[in-house]
Amino acid sequence: MPKPSTVSSPAELLAYCFEAWPDLKKKQIRTWLKFQAITVNGRPISQFNHPLEPGDVVAVRNDRYAAPRSLVGSGIRVFFEDADIIVIDKPPSLLSIASEAEQERTAYHQLTDHVRSGNPMARARVWIVHRLDKETSGLMVFAKTPESKEILQSRWDDAEKRYEAVVEGRLRESSGIFESDLDETNPYKVFSVARSENTRHAVTHFRVLASIPNRSLVELTLETGRRHQIRVQLAEAGCPIIGDKKYGAKSNPAKRLGLHSSALRFPHPVSGKDMVFTCPLPKELARLV
Repeated sequence: MPKPSTVSSPAELLAYCFEAWPDLKKKQIRTWLKFQAITVNGRPISQFNHPLEPGDVVAVRNDRYAAPRSLVGSGIRVFFEDADIIVIDKPPSLLSIASEAEQERTAYHQLTDHVRSGNPMARARVWIVHRLDKETSGLMVFAKTPESKEILQSRWDDAEKRYEAVVEGRLRESSGIFESDLDETNPYKVFSVARSENTRHAVTHFRVLASIPNRSLVELTLETGRRHQIRVQLAEAGCPIIGDKKYGAKSNPAKRLGLHSSALRFPHPVSGKDMVFTCPLPKELARLV
C-alpha cells in the first residue's frame, strides 16, 4: 500500500492521487476509489472529484478487507483479499457457482454477500476465475473487478496449480507424468479415450508423498486444466481417489472426496507481484496417510 499523503494545495481527489502516487497504475487507483478503499482524513471516499484542501490526509485503507484466515460464510476461509482479488480455502460439499438445484449455498454467492457487506442493494460483486468440483476443497481465486477477471483468466494456463490427493492403493512409480485424452461431452462423467476431434489432451505431473499398505498421498501439478482431469487419470492408473465412487473408488474413510487444492502461484493482475499461497491438507485427510 502507498504511504499516506498530506495535501499542500487545493485539488480534486483522483487527480491528486495520480500525482501523489506516480509509481502506481491509474487503473489500480481508480479501483481503490470505486470500492471506497481511499480515505480522506480517515473517511472513505468514492467521488473522483471530491475537493481536497491543504492539510487533508489521503490514504489507502486495508481494514475493509477480510483478515487472513477469517471465515466469511459456509465455512469459507479467506486467505487474501485486496481491491482486485480474493483468495479462499473452499470447504468440501460447496459449489463454486450456482446450479439449477442450488442457487445460494455457493462460494460465489457467499463471497458476493461478503464484498457487499451484507447489503443486497450494493453493486459490488465477484467474478469467477476458475472452478473447483463441489467435493474438492482448497485454494480458489475470485476477481473483484471485470478487468482482473480478464487478466487472470488470460494467464491462468501459466499459473502454478498443485493438488494433494489421498488415493486407494499405490502407484507403480514414485513420480512421473499422466497423459491422456479426455472426452468431456458427458456432463456428468469424463472418460479417457483414444484421441479424436472430440477429446482434449490432459497432462498432470505427479509425485507420491507418502504410502501405507492400502492408501497413498499424491501431489499433483496441473499442466492442463480439464474437467475431472486428476480424478480420471488417477482412476486410470488404478488408484482412484478415496470417496470418488463415480470413478471407481471402493472406500470412503473420510466421508468426502480425498482431493484438495493445496498451492497456487500466479502474478497479481494489477501489480504483477508474485502471489504464492499454500493450504495444508485437511486433518480428516492427513490422518489417513
